[in-house]
Amino acid sequence: MRVLFNLVSGLLFGFGLVVGGMTNPAKILNFLDVSGSWDPSLAFVLGGAVLTTALGYRLALLRAKPVAGDAFVIPKSNEIDMRLVLGALLFGAGWGLVGYCPGPALAALSLLHSSTVIFVVAMLAGMFGARFVTSAK
Repeated sequence: MRVLFNLVSGLLFGFGLVVGGMTNPAKILNFLDVSGSWDPSLAFVLGGAVLTTALGYRLALLRAKPVAGDAFVIPKSNEIDMRLVLGALLFGAGWGLVGYCPGPALAALSLLHSSTVIFVVAMLAGMFGARFVTSAK
């Protein structure tokens, strides 16, 4: 049952990304280009995501445990350190340069565009590389 719930949740998330235009790098880049050909339509997607997250957390944390897990995993630290800042900078730079962030890139893989495949391969290499570098300390 847990696998089915996770599958349906993932498909719903991916569908929302496609419908919201988050799998179209040109749309993302136009949203980020506030001094050029700005496309404000993704502000509604952003607003919907913030509202859904705020309400979702409030409702989810009323439960003793998650629907598809044994316990909630909530970060213990709220410290802003160099690792967090560097990760945010890399995430933002990748999003701004290419127009993809991880979720939409994985959803867009179904279209098999070569640029998307290259981005996902580079993203995965970066993720595994970061784990390797941080575990070597």
